Amino acid sequence: MTRQGGCLCGQVRYEVTGDPLAVVLCHCTNCQKQSGSAFSINMIGVSDQIKLQGKLATYSDKSDSGDPVNRNFCQACGSPIYSEILAQDNLIALKVGSLDDPRGLEPQTQVWCISKQDWLSLDTEMPALLRNR
Repeated sequence: MTRQGGCLCGQVRYEVTGDPLAVVLCHCTNCQKQSGSAFSINMIGVSDQIKLQGKLATYSDKSDSGDPVNRNFCQACGSPIYSEILAQDNLIALKVGSLDDPRGLEPQTQVWCISKQDWLSLDTEMPALLRNR
């Protein structure tokens, strides 16, 4: 399967091929801050699945465990596109909201529930991890 996506201003476009390894809802405080919302929905894949057009800026972040995470976003409009999970070789977390058509990408699990907003109610059938493991 091939999906297309991009940023809000259109300066960054991408194509992602193949099935995701997982679709994960993340409640970590860094994803909350980056998304400006209560969580981030991520399509987990490998870096060679994505082909980019346009220029991204990168913010070098750290996970709660101290592992490096590169957060890549449009340098013009700031739309988050994907994060590189450097502790796990070639793993990326593509922001589902940046896809042109995200239908069919329902989260299978949620992580960092220890930081979940208290007012947020989610499907109790979805597996929920306090941290990322």
